[in-house]
Amino acid sequence: MLVAMLSSFLTPFMASSINVALPSIADEFSMTAVSLSWVVTSYLLAAAVFLVPFGRLADIHGRKKLFLYGMWIFTSASVLCAFAPSAASLIAFRVLQGVGSAMMFGTSVAILSSVYPPHERGKALGLTVATVYIGLAAGPFFGGVLTSLVTWRSLFLVTLPLCAAVLYAGYVKLRGEWAEARGEKFDLKGSAIYALALTAVVFGLSLLPDIEGGIACLLGAGGIAAFVLWELRVDKPVLDMKLFRYNRPFAFSNLAALINYSATSAVVFFVSLYLQYVKELDAGTTGLVLVSQPVMMAAFSPLAGKLSDAVEPQIIASVGMAISAVGLLLLGLVSSETDILVVVGMLAFLGFGFALFSSPNMNAIMGSVEKKVYGVASASVSTMRLVGQVLSLGIATLFIAVYVGDVEITPALSEQFMDSYEFAFAAFAILCFIGVFASLARGKVRKEA
Repeated sequence: MLVAMLSSFLTPFMASSINVALPSIADEFSMTAVSLSWVVTSYLLAAAVFLVPFGRLADIHGRKKLFLYGMWIFTSASVLCAFAPSAASLIAFRVLQGVGSAMMFGTSVAILSSVYPPHERGKALGLTVATVYIGLAAGPFFGGVLTSLVTWRSLFLVTLPLCAAVLYAGYVKLRGEWAEARGEKFDLKGSAIYALALTAVVFGLSLLPDIEGGIACLLGAGGIAAFVLWELRVDKPVLDMKLFRYNRPFAFSNLAALINYSATSAVVFFVSLYLQYVKELDAGTTGLVLVSQPVMMAAFSPLAGKLSDAVEPQIIASVGMAISAVGLLLLGLVSSETDILVVVGMLAFLGFGFALFSSPNMNAIMGSVEKKVYGVASASVSTMRLVGQVLSLGIATLFIAVYVGDVEITPALSEQFMDSYEFAFAAFAILCFIGVFASLARGKVRKEA
């Protein structure tokens, strides 16, 4: 639990703190709005591409081993990011960070699910998810303070002591190994098809509305279809499609997660830019405003996780999704005249909805499969989150490209930015509303005593 919680804090802390520092990074490297989005997207894409393959490798070769390798890669990449000499090198090092995160997230939930009995799994996952949200809450605050008082580069160095603590606990305190699929073959070809297809989709989204973007998206969609067909044929797939084909709770819980993260993940990106370019707040104050959402997530996730051990996750998660849809709709109505406290309240309301959804949904996924595929199931949870985050950033980038253009955002372009903001949040709210039905469609997952 200690190792899972510490590692679960690291990556969301990094992700949320970077969102606050984006204007400072843009100023130093003279980056346009679209290229700036790749500072975030490059990390998410790399993590999403490698999560499923590393989850499968962890089932075969050992989850603890893969986790610790990932921790080393993440730590090394953080140091490289801190001293990046250019925008291109920063994006490249963020890709390396994403690879390390994939190795960690593809294994930590699986390890946790392996050591806790089913009747306590929801509580354990709830505590871990709460730690994720504590990282999300701490990120904007410390990111804003460090960016204002020191430099955005310090964000990559401040996590090093925690990285060292995780490595120490992992090597010294985390005894045993978990590899229920040891000796089985690894599907290299399927992994390659998956990586290329997902990269094409995300790269295509960043190029829209240009024709090249549409072509890349279509090629990526074709690649995903080819991946599904290949996985149905191969003997030992990297992602067992039978889990989605014959396991209704697993399939619809993953779909609900994908929709939820696609609808909510760009909120911090958009609101951070809104607060700094439209409301003209400094990075430190922006961080304090953004804290309200993850604080609510951290406060209510353990309660929601524990509740899902006794009540059907279908009910709790669906209510959470509906609350999130309303929160997104309200956030889409803000303007340059909206009071900051109103924005804080809206973010807190959205955070409450997300807390009710996340832990019960994760408990439903892990509770619907056998131990042998915990690594793949864990990776699927994280993959839905990361692919959703990538798609959410892709939607945000698309609306910014249409209404603002591929130029550096300035306060003078605040009207165009608000147009992109309003249309994006309308799309996010519609997505979340559709997600309520996907969440309800999973059916019951709890086994009667």
